[in-house]
Amino acid sequence: MHEHAPHHAAPLPSLRLTARQAIAAITDSYTELTATTAAPAPTPPADGPLGWHGYDASRERARARTGEDESVLTARATIGGTEAVVLSFEFGYLGGSLGERTGDRLEAAYTTAREQRLPLVSLIATGGSRMQEGMRALSQLQRVAGQSALNRAAGLPQIAVLRDPTTGGGWATLGAGADVILALPGAQVGFAGSRVRPPDADPAAYSAEGQFAAGQVDAVVPADELRATLQRWLHLLAETPRPSGEPPLPAPPPSALGTTGLPETGWDAVIRARATDRPRAESYLRAYFDDWEELSGDRCGGRDPGMRCGFGHRAGRTIAFAAQCGTATRPAGFRTATRLIRLADRLGLPVLTLVDTPGAANDADAERTGAGAAIADTFAALASARVPVTSLLIGEGGSGGALALAAPGRLWATPDSYFSVIAPEMAAAILKRGTDEIQHTADQLRIRPQDLLELGVIRGIVDPDPDPDGITDPDPDGIIDPDPGEG
Repeated sequence: MHEHAPHHAAPLPSLRLTARQAIAAITDSYTELTATTAAPAPTPPADGPLGWHGYDASRERARARTGEDESVLTARATIGGTEAVVLSFEFGYLGGSLGERTGDRLEAAYTTAREQRLPLVSLIATGGSRMQEGMRALSQLQRVAGQSALNRAAGLPQIAVLRDPTTGGGWATLGAGADVILALPGAQVGFAGSRVRPPDADPAAYSAEGQFAAGQVDAVVPADELRATLQRWLHLLAETPRPSGEPPLPAPPPSALGTTGLPETGWDAVIRARATDRPRAESYLRAYFDDWEELSGDRCGGRDPGMRCGFGHRAGRTIAFAAQCGTATRPAGFRTATRLIRLADRLGLPVLTLVDTPGAANDADAERTGAGAAIADTFAALASARVPVTSLLIGEGGSGGALALAAPGRLWATPDSYFSVIAPEMAAAILKRGTDEIQHTADQLRIRPQDLLELGVIRGIVDPDPDPDGITDPDPDGIIDPDPGEG
């Protein structure tokens, strides 16, 4: 085992660092896992399993050029005080390709992470599977995917950093299969490498920036910010103590940031919730969390800026969040929220959802991209979550698009919010009522916070100065504040 003393990490000067330079740039110190004292493996056949003429000579030249004897370096490292297993690819060794010995090292690294309960960070720079080993090399992708699945089942986070290039099976397993995907600016990222893609293909689609725009990458991180970004992610996902077998405590609902008095009529509630100066998700996140990092994209080709998802620190522990931002939620937004809820559930972290949408997007494009299925999946994720989910209605609660983010039995509301089976205007239109009856229809729907409380839809109405535990529960009569219109 090779031990490397603590050092001051240098900024990443380029995308094409060696494997050792890449590890050194993000870690405090590291100890290699690649050396072993076990009995040596049987001597491999000349020129590999296929007898590919010149393969041994190619490996020897790669060894002489890079100082490495395989395309991946594995280590146990400390990153900003958090221990992790790190994989770093050496692109100079046969293009960072995956062969059987690469698979051996990756499997050993995943196993170490499971045995020692450590997160895994992959610094990827690979062209894919090694041609000189044929199907024996390609089958390593199944091996890596199997190991990744075991670590997911063990509740251990996996973070990928996409260097240049990240293509082929390396992208389709280590990269795209990670929980959090970060990419360096300008990195080539895609299943197809530059020599095998269609000649008329848009090169932007195969870039870090293109993959981010398509919802496949969580963030494009400048090289000199990568170390700090990894530190924050590891601190969020790997340092919250979670006693074995004990569910986490629920996230307390945030206190109200807007109007404190309750609305007199249903239409008053609608006007308040639709006010442009009402506090939105950004204000609530800033008031609630000390710091946070965000996920981006649904991993299915879409992003919805109206849905913000991530993990934040509050009072020394990590809470996941999915927050609607007041716009019609698109299928990509629901899929991103589902991804967040299921990841938090796997990691054993409580979830907070902020509900604020006039409803699910219902245009033709939303239908074509699977609005119904996306909403159904979010409902299912909330219904099946083993961790507690806390929801706060902070503005508009428009029909099923809002209900999909509302935790059953753990929904609170702010005084400047409403929740309705349908918007009052649409309800009046369906009932063939004139526009002069919209306000009356809003009253009939009983959409005010105090109505929702009386109906048992919400657990309570939060105020700006909550109890020390952050929760304002109903009084013995089931009403927080008397209805000003009912005395």
